Amino acid sequence: MMKLVMVISIIMCIIVVLVTALVTSKAYSVKHTIDPMPTDDNENHPSKENKIS
Repeated sequence: MMKLVMVISIIMCIIVVLVTALVTSKAYSVKHTIDPMPTDDNENHPSKENKIS
């Protein structure tokens, strides 16, 4: 009985390691991109003349 539990535990550990390696390699194969920095064209910022004093 104890040998069966050990064999099942070792098989489960091997499966977890294999799945972790598979998911990690798939994650590294994805091309990650970064959004470009927004330009400062003052469209979203009110100018000094438009501010209420």
